Amino acid sequence: MEWIILILSGVLEAVWATALGASRNFRRLWPTVTFFVAMIVSMAGLAYAMTAIPVGTAYAVWVGVGAVLTAAYSMAFGGEAVSWAKVLLLVGIIGCVVGLKAVG
Repeated sequence: MEWIILILSGVLEAVWATALGASRNFRRLWPTVTFFVAMIVSMAGLAYAMTAIPVGTAYAVWVGVGAVLTAAYSMAFGGEAVSWAKVLLLVGIIGCVVGLKAVG
């Protein structure tokens, strides 16, 4: 159950990172509200997952999931340039996250 919570918390990390950009320095209400709610729930899920998963592994997975999803969303919808190098590096992050689960 902790791994599922951790992955969902990583997804929420991508949500709050994207909302932070959309908030325009906290000047837009709903992206700002989304940022704070997603951040609080994401951190709570990370804290819960760390009760059963080692801190280093949990944090690396949380950051990895959030970073990959944020970058992918930005490339798909945010106007960030897509390149094979970026895609391969993101796949590498996914491989490392899966590897952490496999050796844990």
